[in-house]
Amino acid sequence: MRAICPGSFDPVTHGHLDIIARAERLFGEVIVGVGKNSAKNYLFSADERIDMLAEATAGMPGVRVLALEGLLVDFCARHGVGVIVKGLRFASDFDFELQMAHMNRALTSVETVMLPSAAQWATISSTMIREVAAYGGDVSQFVPPSVAERIRSTIAQRAEGTPEHA
Repeated sequence: MRAICPGSFDPVTHGHLDIIARAERLFGEVIVGVGKNSAKNYLFSADERIDMLAEATAGMPGVRVLALEGLLVDFCARHGVGVIVKGLRFASDFDFELQMAHMNRALTSVETVMLPSAAQWATISSTMIREVAAYGGDVSQFVPPSVAERIRSTIAQRAEGTPEHA
């Protein structure tokens, strides 16, 4: 059965990669759907996030990375996906994801499987990574090396392009 791990992945973290690898072991074939959320302030473009994920999952033969636009359930229908896999860190994640799972199931026959985060990654989020990195913190232990370099480079470029304010 084909599964999807949807998200914005801005940036991809070791926690994301853990869920993707576990989904691959469970389902054999996994699409990582890189979506857009209008409520989020992205550090990387969709194409950059797709590139980073493709590189980070290159050693996972059952995984492919695609842009996710529109409703997730419509994407699932177009790509023959029967299972949505979501990672859970906290109870609040469960509350939100359960609502989404009920809606997705009501709209289609797509099931949702929720996997708890590995303990070592449970408190890490992409938002936190962006925030720490923006203030010069080292986030390299939470993301693949190539992603850490892209974060440093992107933040440095933005800092250079921002005029000083008095």
